[in-house]
Amino acid sequence: MEIVCPAGTPAALRAAVKAGAHTVYCGFNDETNARNFPGLNFDRSEMRDGVAFAHSHGAKVLVAVNTFPRAGDQPVWHRAVDDAENAGADAVILADPGLLDYAARSHPGLRLHLSVQAAAANADIINYYARTFGVKRVVLPRVLSVPEIAAINAETEAETEVFVFGGLCVMAEGRCSLSSYATGLSPNMNGVCSPASHVEYHDDNGALDAKLGGYTIHRAAKDEPAPYPTLCKGCFSAGGQTGHLFEDPASLNAEQLIPQLHKAGVTALKIEGRQRSKSYVAQVVRNFRAAVDALEAGQPLPQGMLARLSEGQAMTTGAYKKTWR
Repeated sequence: MEIVCPAGTPAALRAAVKAGAHTVYCGFNDETNARNFPGLNFDRSEMRDGVAFAHSHGAKVLVAVNTFPRAGDQPVWHRAVDDAENAGADAVILADPGLLDYAARSHPGLRLHLSVQAAAANADIINYYARTFGVKRVVLPRVLSVPEIAAINAETEAETEVFVFGGLCVMAEGRCSLSSYATGLSPNMNGVCSPASHVEYHDDNGALDAKLGGYTIHRAAKDEPAPYPTLCKGCFSAGGQTGHLFEDPASLNAEQLIPQLHKAGVTALKIEGRQRSKSYVAQVVRNFRAAVDALEAGQPLPQGMLARLSEGQAMTTGAYKKTWR
């Protein structure tokens, strides 16, 4: 199976390719991609250089233009698609139907992938995108079990790509409202979830309050580490209980499900983490490449290689086994 790896910077792209990534996904340094954070992403010349580097090492590059265009500003997103093809990208990852239509009409030779932001979770909608826009691959939302993925693959000829490691969104992809409510900036349109510009820390009699958009998301006692205030993973009090009401601060790790995903017909395994360091990316890529190579060789998968890289040292298989609350 193809390993699809994140690259938030040119250095991370080179690290991923050298570590054995089959494919790298990245985005331009603007709001056309869903990881629009300061210091991340690629300008146009960096994208051209990154694609050339990947191709020289036998790897592919996918460019994410996966936010939803604002009314009246569609040309910004159109230019991103144009520039991705001009840079030599092997495919673009899109979510918005209007942008898919533009890409299919204006760039008939450009391979189109459907972003997880589109939340396409059944064969009927996947076949619609494939038939209408020529979409070749769909990134499935992180709400499906392995049998459900197998059922989808039995009813569509489009390739499927699934997340296997990294941050686990609590919201159905493409429909995140919590961060938008707190900050006024949408992850799905501006590409910023819990943006740093809206984060504040305040000392409250020795406790440290982490705030997002003026809302207290977490309170850490003295000498307790203060987490970044991502709203869906905040600690709240409600109904007489205090805890992580939306989702625990845990990372997805489906490494040991790779054989089942292969049997279910999955084409590609996707790693989340464009905001992570090049060292993190290289370690995760090496581990997943070793697992995929072991599967292909008929050998047992390596065990427990990624525990120390998970968020809060805690891992979950998420919806794959329907164990989350």
